[in-house]
Amino acid sequence: MFNKYSIRFIVLCVSGLLSACASSPPTHFYTLESQSRPPATTTSAIAKKPLIGIGPLSLPALLDRNQIVTRTEDSSIQLAEFDQWAAPLKDNVIAVLSENVSILQPNAIVRAYPWSIYGNVDYRVIIDITRFDTQLGKWVNLEASWVIMEETTLAIISNGQVKLQSPLNDASYNTVVQELSKLLGEFSQQISLSLVQVLQRPRNTDTEENKLIK
Repeated sequence: MFNKYSIRFIVLCVSGLLSACASSPPTHFYTLESQSRPPATTTSAIAKKPLIGIGPLSLPALLDRNQIVTRTEDSSIQLAEFDQWAAPLKDNVIAVLSENVSILQPNAIVRAYPWSIYGNVDYRVIIDITRFDTQLGKWVNLEASWVIMEETTLAIISNGQVKLQSPLNDASYNTVVQELSKLLGEFSQQISLSLVQVLQRPRNTDTEENKLIK
């Protein structure tokens, strides 16, 4: 049986735990948002809209986590325990890029990876993001490369890379997320420009089966 000293000890422990929980700051959750706007000029309608798949997308293991990653002046890394992504970062980035490109390419149908539920696509944009982080109060940074592949032939028909950086007005994580969203908007514009060039080319519709028939 518990004596009065044991009970007092348990009460003190529980009180300490409750005090610690009460003093812990709340965790804030953030999500990236689409930043693109429709093209200024109207585009003519086409008979069949090309199907464009955004993804797959790769992120460094360092970034593929709940916490927002920050860099310090001495090149060390900090993880924001109380400022986290509301959804898996990779999924959020693909969703935002897909929405941005869909707005920028009104004459195309854009699908986010994986798109198997919708059937095949005509082109896929494969993306590799190597940096997507911040130094609080100073800048946000996005470095990425992409290739556009024709789905039927698996031929790479375009590629590119970006190194983007934007200054920060303050050291809040809300500002960080807003500026990262803007960088994704700029990245989407670069992808869209590549897609414009690709879609203007005559598409090679000869499959191996067609070649054998000929």
